[in-house]
Amino acid sequence: MTADPEALRRAMRQWATGVAIVTASHNGISHGMTVSSFTSVSLTPPQVLISLAQNTRTHALVRESRFFGVTLLSQGQEDISDRFAGRTPDEQDRLAGLKTFTLQTGVPLLEGGLAHFDCRVIATFTSGTHTLFIGAVLAAQSQPQADPLLYYDRAYRRLAR
Repeated sequence: MTADPEALRRAMRQWATGVAIVTASHNGISHGMTVSSFTSVSLTPPQVLISLAQNTRTHALVRESRFFGVTLLSQGQEDISDRFAGRTPDEQDRLAGLKTFTLQTGVPLLEGGLAHFDCRVIATFTSGTHTLFIGAVLAAQSQPQADPLLYYDRAYRRLAR
């Protein structure tokens, strides 16, 4: 017996997270999505994990290209989070009009983010409706002077100072 999906959804709303955008490119197509499932796996060697719904365009691009980028959003980037969370539909260009840059792999990363990770997929695990992608971090950078965009109980939050 497992928990009711709606009970799990309500309980998970109590988990405060940063906001991350996962991006990927393949055959001239770039796309991305907002995720809350992002974590460090190992420092030596440097590895991170993302979880992507299998029915998304970003999932298909990561699966095919074997590369992904992660941009951690900073305060004031709520509109970008909303855009990549679905305000702009999956079949449209969510990167249109945004300033991007690349590090090593050519995957677009979003300017103004708190931190950026450029990754190569080294392992995948299918679980339910999602795939867990473990990535070797090929390059990482951060802007520690900014504050993170936080998400808790269906709303954006700020750090108390």
